[in-house]
Amino acid sequence: MLFSSFSFVLFFLPITLIGYFSLNRFRLTTAANAWLLLASLFFYGWWNVRFLPLILGSVLFNYTIGHFIVVSDARGEYSALRKAMFILGIAGNILLLGYFKYTDFFLKNVNVLLGTNITLLHIILPLGISFFTITQIAFLVDAYEGLVEERKLLNYALFVTFFPHLLAGPILHHKEMMPQFNTIRNKVLNYRNLTLGLYLFSLGLFKKVVIADSIAMLANNGFANAGKVTLLEAWVTSLAYAMQLYFDFSGYSDMAIGVGWMFNIDLPLNFNSPYKATNIIDFWKRWHITLTNFVTTYIYTPILRSFSRVTFTASLVAIFLSMFISGFWHGSGWTYILWGTMHGVALVANHVWRKLKFKMHPALGWFLTFNFICLSFVFFRAKSVSEALLILKAMFGGNGVILPEGLAGKFAALNSHWVHFDRMMGNINGHENVLVIFAALFVALRAKNSSMFADRRNFRPSNWNHAFIVFLIVVNLVYMDSLQTKEFLYFGF
Repeated sequence: MLFSSFSFVLFFLPITLIGYFSLNRFRLTTAANAWLLLASLFFYGWWNVRFLPLILGSVLFNYTIGHFIVVSDARGEYSALRKAMFILGIAGNILLLGYFKYTDFFLKNVNVLLGTNITLLHIILPLGISFFTITQIAFLVDAYEGLVEERKLLNYALFVTFFPHLLAGPILHHKEMMPQFNTIRNKVLNYRNLTLGLYLFSLGLFKKVVIADSIAMLANNGFANAGKVTLLEAWVTSLAYAMQLYFDFSGYSDMAIGVGWMFNIDLPLNFNSPYKATNIIDFWKRWHITLTNFVTTYIYTPILRSFSRVTFTASLVAIFLSMFISGFWHGSGWTYILWGTMHGVALVANHVWRKLKFKMHPALGWFLTFNFICLSFVFFRAKSVSEALLILKAMFGGNGVILPEGLAGKFAALNSHWVHFDRMMGNINGHENVLVIFAALFVALRAKNSSMFADRRNFRPSNWNHAFIVFLIVVNLVYMDSLQTKEFLYFGF
């Protein structure tokens, strides 16, 4: 079920809210949590009910392993068995993710390397499997390190499956989330939180259906014609996808946080104006923040600890390997691996630059960082390395250059390469969509981000707030009705 669908906005969300707070009003708190769990499973099963046993089996498997580890640690018993159970839990999660996400990728590469003709399985990737798997890996690691306190099965299952974050994050941590489902003050309907949650949800929905889905046509058409686009078309394509991905994914995260607030549940911030970053280190502190935290804690730190001595060189190796793994986590393709590798190299270079205490003007730093991000996202979006290279070739003039009409006549000698601006825009759906891209870029660079608009500390419900929420809702509903609503991009990761 999509957040940007009428079935979610008009039926699922109101019914789930009413049922949850009605049960809590009669102090049936366990029943209320069970209701929320069942609603979350219904939300997940709406896409494909056949995968409900998969997520339920994953939850029960990880809870059982984690519970055994915690209990055996408390008793000071079975140290060898405890370690074996931990390894079993981690291996089970990796194998589950590997089977669904990487089997066909592995078979393809075996066929290429060995000249075999093994039939691909064409396995359907369950939605959200990357997110609920690494969430539970983090739980098992913390359980093994003695950091898990809450052990109720219902709260654990709800923490993993809570529908706002289930399909595309933010990536949650058990220590932050599980206690919230038992906090008494969270059981009472809070009209301020409800208003603020609706406000943030509406902002996120606006990002998705008005901005991201409008820009998507340009990105899709550009990549569909990767071998034909010329210089400006290729840059428009790259910029369109960078804007689409940001407003699509940050819009989802805003909606998830907003829905969480409606239930008095705090989900972590996932975006903090990442396109304002002036270097790649700063970018990863702002983009997909919960993934950065996960990679730092559960991948980078263990890799660094594996070295006999913690040195600057060791930290650079750990950074590179962490980003390489992060790229592979995003998808089963060489394009994702190359994307992760590019960011690994960029982060290493950035840390070396800082170590040498070189300086750079913030404006130049922003320009280089943003353009690197756009270039790297070409690999993130492309269906193959060859398609990505075609776009990159065009971005550097390999397919010729297109100028606005007023300038084209001044370069008549280059007539074979210089084409009318109107024709270019006609090839990728018109001027108005290009203007939306630059408007989106302006918003990303100059406007307050959603967390500033929906500041819980300073927010006070008012007639203006209510009027603006109504305006956003009306605009969103109009766009939801007029456009074919698209899935969120991160559903595929």
